[in-house]
Amino acid sequence: MIKKRIDELKEIINKANYEYYTLDNPTISDYEYDMAMAELIKLEEENPSLKTLDSPTNRVGGEVLDKFQKVTHSKEMKSLGDLFSYDEVLSYIESVKKVTGDVKYSMELKIDGLALSLIYKNGYLLQASTRGDGLVGEDITNNAKTISSIPLKLTKDIDIEVRGEIFLSKSRFEKINNERIKNGEEIFKNERNCAAGTMRQLDPEVVRKRGLDSFIYYIVDPEEYNLKTQTEALSFLKELGFNVNPESKSVKNLEELLDYISTIDDKRLDYNYPIDGVVMKYENFSEYNRIGETVKSPKWAIAYKFAPLEVKTKVLGIDFQVGRSGVITPVAILSPVLISGSTVSRATLNNEDFIKEKDIRIGDYVYVRKAAEIIPEVVSVVLDERAEGLNPFKMIDRCPKCGAPLERKEGEADYYCNNDKCPARIIEQIIHFASRDAYDIAGLGDKISAFLYNEGFVNKISDIFKLKDYAQILLTKEGFKERKVTSLIDAIENSKQNNFDRLIYGLGIKNVGKKIARILTEKYPDIDKLMEAKEEDISSIPDIGDVIAKNVVDYFKNEENIKTINILKENGLNMVYTSTKSKNESIFTGKTVVLTGSLVNYTRDEASKIIEDLGGKTSSSVSKKTDYCLYGSDAGSKLTKAQALGVKLITEEEFQEMIKE
Repeated sequence: MIKKRIDELKEIINKANYEYYTLDNPTISDYEYDMAMAELIKLEEENPSLKTLDSPTNRVGGEVLDKFQKVTHSKEMKSLGDLFSYDEVLSYIESVKKVTGDVKYSMELKIDGLALSLIYKNGYLLQASTRGDGLVGEDITNNAKTISSIPLKLTKDIDIEVRGEIFLSKSRFEKINNERIKNGEEIFKNERNCAAGTMRQLDPEVVRKRGLDSFIYYIVDPEEYNLKTQTEALSFLKELGFNVNPESKSVKNLEELLDYISTIDDKRLDYNYPIDGVVMKYENFSEYNRIGETVKSPKWAIAYKFAPLEVKTKVLGIDFQVGRSGVITPVAILSPVLISGSTVSRATLNNEDFIKEKDIRIGDYVYVRKAAEIIPEVVSVVLDERAEGLNPFKMIDRCPKCGAPLERKEGEADYYCNNDKCPARIIEQIIHFASRDAYDIAGLGDKISAFLYNEGFVNKISDIFKLKDYAQILLTKEGFKERKVTSLIDAIENSKQNNFDRLIYGLGIKNVGKKIARILTEKYPDIDKLMEAKEEDISSIPDIGDVIAKNVVDYFKNEENIKTINILKENGLNMVYTSTKSKNESIFTGKTVVLTGSLVNYTRDEASKIIEDLGGKTSSSVSKKTDYCLYGSDAGSKLTKAQALGVKLITEEEFQEMIKE
């Protein structure tokens, strides 16, 4: 009778663990669970001969360690190589096909967790360890026993070593962070960070409460169990009682392989656990030796990494920025979150219409992404998580810096501060003029520009070139040593030789970016010709429409602006454009190039200038008319669209070779 009751309790507790930690859908209360566990502990203490190694009581209250012991792996735990584009996938598949002659792969999700190894003797869990450096890891057996999806006893009494991933579900992660917020503790950055930190705990009870989970996907020396393929291995692992990810799929050709990647990419946010890619493993174990390995990674398996998408975080407040033209831009103040390798705590909200259309409120949970892979923006609100009582957004009616009334012009989405003397506007104008893409004055960054304005040294753009007259006074200011002041004055003087297009961009004429500034100065290569140009003549230039033409003409009608130009002339600034375009035809002549992702050796602007100097032009969107797509790391939807349209893809290395030619 006692043994029967022990078996009943074990079944109740194991089922409850699975429902709570894996399904996140408990069917019994905490009280019922605690009572069942207490009864089982009591019965096992009274009848020690009936306690088995697979008893759920072995998952609770393990020994607290002083430190983790080192473990030497029987076979090195290598990490996988990474692919970041379809081009790289195709190259990899072709390289393996040269050895195997076919395209047969087991496709699996790449779980963003912590790698582990599990060793079983006679079917019982003997040891669990981390990857470490691949050769030597750490013994985490006590902690692993607290994870309900790691079997303490297999369904077969065999000796086996398996490997997989420890992870934390998204729902458990959110609960943990909510508890930490209530307790005034620092929150975890992401699920992987939390899982890794949890497994480093010396007290197994802490690990148990976190509710980690696992997926197992690899058998060391699978041939010993008469297994011939990875698909057979996954099936065998499931048969042994391991938690195996159900999304794995065997594919038999390139079309099926690419379709699997695309399908998983589309629904990756739907899973209740973090994934960051897809793993491709060649199916037949008999080919592994022929396919080979590198020092760090196997060649018979590789990971395709997804470009980062959207991350959920909370809106803590809404701030308002004042631009150089007076435009007021709402900015979301966010609970810090990691996106594409950097921490984001602010995101643009564009304008009033954008906020109202998405109904963004302070206190909402929102999804954030990097627009054009650079600028953080709010994508959508998680409405089913909205707390009661959050007030709808209301646009401010006065400038947050100078207090002047704001104006929204008919047909426009933005509000403007029309006060030409607004300190925020002037500071932004100075910052823009001195920026790298405009006049490129080293040492005159955001903080120094604001300081010089607030101290009365620079009250408008033209004052920058009078700064040398105040060099001695600057030396008396905190942080302005002689070398710093001399370098700044020299940078200002040297900038006077900049090409004319930099000046036009730096002046901050509405809607005139770097590209438009260059087009204008190529057509009107000195300041006098540009100032005399008529609106209809400017609007007839390719890529320049009526709106930009009107803005240019209006700028040069303004007396204050003409006064600024004259002062800049007197200070010796170059006002003549010298073409930097190659007179010879190049591979880019007449071609349209779209840039996406992060390059290593060039900023996007530098690469764009090279392309334009070689007779090409750049575009922000991919279409059938696009000739090349130059991509770097973290390339997103533009790369995918370019692949779908059959646009020629070029890596940074290929780009460098093309420029040399």
